[in-house]
Amino acid sequence: MKIRAHKQVIESILINLQPFLEKKDASQITSHVFFQAEDPRCIVRGSDQEIGLEIVTDQFTIDHPGSFTANGRKLLDIVRILKDDEIILELFDNSLLVKQKHSKFKLPIFDPETYPAFPGIDDKPRIDLDSFSLIKNLKKITPAIDSNNPKYELNGALINIKKDRTDLVGTDTRRLAIATIPNESSEELDLILPKKAILEIQKLFLDRIEMYYDETNLIVRNENYFFFTRLINGKFPDYERIVPQSLKYQIPLPKREMLDAIRMITTISHDIKITFLPDAILFNSLSSDNVEAKTEIERRTGIPDKFEISLNSKYLLDFLAQVEHEEFTIGLNESTLPFLVKDENFITIIMPIIA
Repeated sequence: MKIRAHKQVIESILINLQPFLEKKDASQITSHVFFQAEDPRCIVRGSDQEIGLEIVTDQFTIDHPGSFTANGRKLLDIVRILKDDEIILELFDNSLLVKQKHSKFKLPIFDPETYPAFPGIDDKPRIDLDSFSLIKNLKKITPAIDSNNPKYELNGALINIKKDRTDLVGTDTRRLAIATIPNESSEELDLILPKKAILEIQKLFLDRIEMYYDETNLIVRNENYFFFTRLINGKFPDYERIVPQSLKYQIPLPKREMLDAIRMITTISHDIKITFLPDAILFNSLSSDNVEAKTEIERRTGIPDKFEISLNSKYLLDFLAQVEHEEFTIGLNESTLPFLVKDENFITIIMPIIA
């Protein structure tokens, strides 16, 4: 087997595959990338068996078809150090040769027949969702997804497809983020996607996609990429029970002024207290050190007297980073109860700090 391509082509493919490879044990075939060349296309795969990506490209010159595997990290390191010119990948004497003019490297290979199989889409149900809305709204809830929770299902996001809408939900138990996409579906379905998979979907897919699923996997594909992830097997919390059914106060707030005020306080403390007065909003740092920060915004709030909440500013800043309009709404009940922030179809419910 012998194939050729410009350095930039090979490097880009290998960079995209790095998150899908086994990192801890280089002796495993899952630390390798898989190449299969058959004119006019080359298929390149990476998978740790929990998540996988296949890239199809016609940017290789295929001198002799065939297939091989090689350690993805080492191959990328070699490609990066070579000059900005054509690189040859060639099988010789049960090794992979990486060549460019007077430079030559040799890497061990595994039998490509033993590389982990990818799931197919045959006979799998298709998910009909607007792909642009899905990816855009996954981005909104991603900061709220936990990473190392012993309840494994909380380390992913729920895709809850109902007959008239789809809810995308993430929580780290201190906040709950929900983005709602209007749609019509003949069947109801819920899937829990790992956080790592959600991050990769956002990076890889910017155009229209097709999605398929079974009890084990979700498959996402377009013309160039075929992506799969194992689903999280578990029961996601009943998030609808946590959403307040009524609110004592609903106050429209200016995004820019709120961002500036909160960022000013966080130079001293990430825990802050916000006080709503009838005609102003006060911001104070919560710090045990002998330091203090305070600022305020002049704003009519509709609060008859005074309302105070203490919170971790990160949760509010993460929400504001996804707000698409000049104003958003905060919904309040009691200082010790969760409060709600909303921007059209996107809400986050935040637990206050209780002294």
